[in-house]
Amino acid sequence: MPGMISRHERSNLLVLFADQQRADTLGCYGQQLPVSPAIDRLAAEGVRFANAFTCQPVCGPARAALQTGLWPTDLDCQVNDRALPRDAKTIAHHLGDAGWQTGYFGKWHLASDNGGRGRDREVLENRVAPVPPDLRGGWRDGWVAADVLEFTSHGYGGHMFDREGRRVDFPPGRFRADCVTDHLLAWLEHGRDPQRPFAAMISWIEPHHQNDRGCYEGPAGSAERFAGFVPPGDLAAFRGIGDWEKQYPDYLGCCNAIDANVARIRACLERHGVWEDTVVVYTADHGSHFKTRNREYKRSAHDASLRIPMIVHGPGFTGGRVEEGLASLIDLPRTLLGAAGLHAPCAMQGRDLAGGGADAVFVQISESQCGRAIREAGWTYAVRAPDTPSDARTSVDGRWVEDVLYDNTVDPHQLRNLVADPAAAQERARLRARLEAWMRARGDAVTAIIPAA
Repeated sequence: MPGMISRHERSNLLVLFADQQRADTLGCYGQQLPVSPAIDRLAAEGVRFANAFTCQPVCGPARAALQTGLWPTDLDCQVNDRALPRDAKTIAHHLGDAGWQTGYFGKWHLASDNGGRGRDREVLENRVAPVPPDLRGGWRDGWVAADVLEFTSHGYGGHMFDREGRRVDFPPGRFRADCVTDHLLAWLEHGRDPQRPFAAMISWIEPHHQNDRGCYEGPAGSAERFAGFVPPGDLAAFRGIGDWEKQYPDYLGCCNAIDANVARIRACLERHGVWEDTVVVYTADHGSHFKTRNREYKRSAHDASLRIPMIVHGPGFTGGRVEEGLASLIDLPRTLLGAAGLHAPCAMQGRDLAGGGADAVFVQISESQCGRAIREAGWTYAVRAPDTPSDARTSVDGRWVEDVLYDNTVDPHQLRNLVADPAAAQERARLRARLEAWMRARGDAVTAIIPAA
């Protein structure tokens, strides 16, 4: 019960959330350029999860999982432009009901619904409109956000909406990540009760590409500043394919802009004497393969889509430790409630990362396919449902076809698909059985997983 929580357990909680950020953009994950000094410091003092992965490599579904601790298919939020159900219980609901002040700033992406392409669903169009209070997932006390921030703004110029639904324009000449952070800082400084614990989330759009312009928009000068980047191994294998050779410097510039704002947030919390009492999580919704694996940036079973940064700092997460066990985005809701001293509901998926990572994580994939995957330290194995719409909750007839198999030990950049290799038959059979058991437990229709030809 909330009243039984001791004072030292009522930590503040702060989630710093990037969009489409690969883990290897950060120095603590191997980046050689000076992109992330503030985040690297966070890792050096907290706990860095060396092998962290999204549970769904697309924006809206990943956010639905992060808010609720449920699989996107459980919420019918497995594709973009699906509103979070009004009765869904989120981390903000749990924390707000237990006495935490809750504030949300930036991109939401859970308040619009396209009507399910003709299915019997409520049509909600809030992508460029203020998000109604009943569609904010329980974030009650502070709110400056846009449902689809990439539709209401660019790298320079744009707007969000405040708690009362009023339009809030970005100041001219100020980069978008700085503007979003300004509103979080204003709430931390002046908008909350300093006598009560707070739970806040900032969701930057960076380093996501700018949809209407088809490019990554970094701060002025970032293309020149980060032109000397060392290509990640998976991208280097695809020269002339995708848009990474042109876009990566601005992509790193976006990551560097976020890092500067992490430093601003830390300085604010230190100034108010609450830094040591705040559990801070830095992570992202998914990565980016820069159109090297399919026709866009994510929605695939490759590490370039799945692997994300995940760093936790604060009470219970100190010492500069590196956790090698696998962690998933869906683990964070249970972890956050645990850090607050609250019991997570039984329906909430994932594990409390205070106890370390796992030996495998599972993934749902949509929009490019209806797919499922398992990622172990040594292996990645994925299946897809043929003749099934890419927005479906599961296979329409229970059939799945083997899609990819990678030996991550000898092929860390996942360049050789072994799914039809007879030499890998034993591992494929083991992974197929393990993935199928998880799929059945999650409610997937499974009549057969058909071996790759």
